[in-house]
Amino acid sequence: DFVPKGVSFNAKRRSARNLLLRVANALTGDHLDDNSLIISTSGRYEFRNKGIDLFIDTLGKLSYDTNLKKNVVAFIEVPGWVKEPRKDLQERLESDAEYDTPLPNSILTHHLNDEGNDRIVSMLRRLDLNNERGSKVKVIFVPCYLIGDDGIFNKPYYDIILGNDLCIYPSYYEPWGYTPLESVAFKVPCITTDLAGFGLWANSEKTGKKTGQIAVYSTIEDGVEVVHRTDNNYWDVVDHVGHVISKYASFSDETVKSCRDNAFRLSKKALWSNFFKYYEKAYDFALAKAAERMKGTAEQTK
Repeated sequence: DFVPKGVSFNAKRRSARNLLLRVANALTGDHLDDNSLIISTSGRYEFRNKGIDLFIDTLGKLSYDTNLKKNVVAFIEVPGWVKEPRKDLQERLESDAEYDTPLPNSILTHHLNDEGNDRIVSMLRRLDLNNERGSKVKVIFVPCYLIGDDGIFNKPYYDIILGNDLCIYPSYYEPWGYTPLESVAFKVPCITTDLAGFGLWANSEKTGKKTGQIAVYSTIEDGVEVVHRTDNNYWDVVDHVGHVISKYASFSDETVKSCRDNAFRLSKKALWSNFFKYYEKAYDFALAKAAERMKGTAEQTK
């Protein structure tokens, strides 16, 4: 119900994209336009479980992809030990001027406590993802809760996510996964894995069942790309996710619209009104088992 419709949706999407690009340009001193591919990952700061490490490694390899058709602006929207919004960034955002020089430490929108030991910052620096001017991949770490009062974006998460072109959630462990569902609800296709319940469900919605012994995987053209992930194929997943990002950047407007429409249609299948029958079934099952235990206890006490 909180997903905007029609004219309101288009206006909020434009507003979100403009804001995301304004922040990116103010930080990096670059001039990224609306043709840029805006991507993000978000969620709790579970560095491995949420696939944050894999997302960063993907960006590292993508920065060397000579076939990449667009500039990529990647946001890591993961609350960390945030200290305060950056005053120098605020000043740039309040000004109408354009800047040709990056701010120091241009990967961060906010100051962090104990920044030297932050795992995201450390990995970005180790991979030289420093937002150098002219680099095709820009990475921006937003280490705060987006609830509308962060001092930089000042918009809630749901008013920002719809500005993305693609969301990436390469989970190593996720029982369900609300972030990819939220993404597709806002018509933003996403990439996830089959170690997330949402990814398994998306696969099941594509075919209903397995074909023979081979699972048919949902693709980005369906609105959700589900990547096979195990304990031993980390770099294969990195390559797969990078390939999908690069492919999506080359899609025509017509193909992008189809992907977005398919993502939204998939999200409607996950409405609580559709899932509630399974809750009732599980609850009935639990009650029946509880009744069996009570009956057994009663018989033992006779």
